[in-house]
Amino acid sequence: MMSGEGSEVIIEILQVGNAVKVIAVDPKTGLEVSIVGSPTMSEEMLKRNAVNKLNYMLKKQSAGRVR
Repeated sequence: MMSGEGSEVIIEILQVGNAVKVIAVDPKTGLEVSIVGSPTMSEEMLKRNAVNKLNYMLKKQSAGRVR
């Protein structure tokens, strides 16, 4: 999958009980984030939310606010 920044993102989707965990990884930096959502949400929406969080964390990291 591609991020809004135009770079590739690795996505993993796991069913965990009554929830879905989505993990997004930036292959360049190795930064990994996860979200938990409802299994009733579309796969595309879950992926988009995870990628949005990854982009947010990448921006924070580049600004020097995350170790």
